[in-house]
Amino acid sequence: MTREFEIISEATQNYILCSGTKGYEDLKLMSTLAKIIMNEDDKSNRFKYKKKYTLIKIMSWISNLLLKFGIDIRRKMMKPVLDSFAPNLRILIAGGAPMSKDAIKGFLNLGINLLQGYGLTETSPVLAGENDKYKKLGSVGFPLPGIDIKIDNPGKDGIGEIKAKAPTVMLGYYENEEATNEVLKDGWFYTGDLGYIDKDGFLFITGRKKDVIVLKNGKNIYPEELEILINKLPYVEESIVIGKPDPKDDDLTLLAKIVYNKDIMKEKYYSEKEFFLKLLTPKCVHKEFGGYNRIRVYDYEKRYKKIGKRECLCMGKLLL
Repeated sequence: MTREFEIISEATQNYILCSGTKGYEDLKLMSTLAKIIMNEDDKSNRFKYKKKYTLIKIMSWISNLLLKFGIDIRRKMMKPVLDSFAPNLRILIAGGAPMSKDAIKGFLNLGINLLQGYGLTETSPVLAGENDKYKKLGSVGFPLPGIDIKIDNPGKDGIGEIKAKAPTVMLGYYENEEATNEVLKDGWFYTGDLGYIDKDGFLFITGRKKDVIVLKNGKNIYPEELEILINKLPYVEESIVIGKPDPKDDDLTLLAKIVYNKDIMKEKYYSEKEFFLKLLTPKCVHKEFGGYNRIRVYDYEKRYKKIGKRECLCMGKLLL
């Protein structure tokens, strides 16, 4: 990763375009940066690595405190970090998938301005975007000039399907009238993405319409939101939340499939047995999710499945 950033930085000097970015939360980002500074990932240097990790967190806290008073020394304080992978990198433009707020904060802590944009191939492609003047944490900004964006059939939470009208929208899918009619209605292009527009006019993306899990009681569950929370757990490398039909009550059971880091899990819990026992404890899960007390794991199934070099997978049932 270090060399990739160096090549891109040398080629672009001050700008980089990241497409298809997925959210990585702040602590994992800082952990990775600490490894970059160390230029190694040797367990024998774990103490030295932890000192670097702690130092980065302290530096971030100090620089953000000064920033509240209009003093921006982030890039000066984070110079050792930036020099390790991208000394000229100043702006990141993210698109393709919404980033978590924690991931955005992580880049901002380094003094790297991260801006989000939103669009589709069918819309040529950008519909909305942030800029230096108008931006809000977690949003994808305002619609571009000449583009009209609305939320179709919003729920109580204001979330609905995003639709757009603009001269940049496609005329239709080539020789596929049926697919064209599904997305183009009365001059509006229905994106298939879910989101909401806040009181200030900023657009937020919450997920895909096809991915929404609708429970028997009518409640809409957005898997991406839960996955971001689950991915905050230090031992989780990947996760996916799905709805599985439950024949007992003709409803859907929420399942979270987790690929976990065996080394981190053992370091924290000493044994796999203790890990799985604590995973079932509501108090533990509540603490891990930072006070998000609507999530509780009440059952789990441990499996071993090879995913690349990783072989650990846990599937737990969730209560909201």
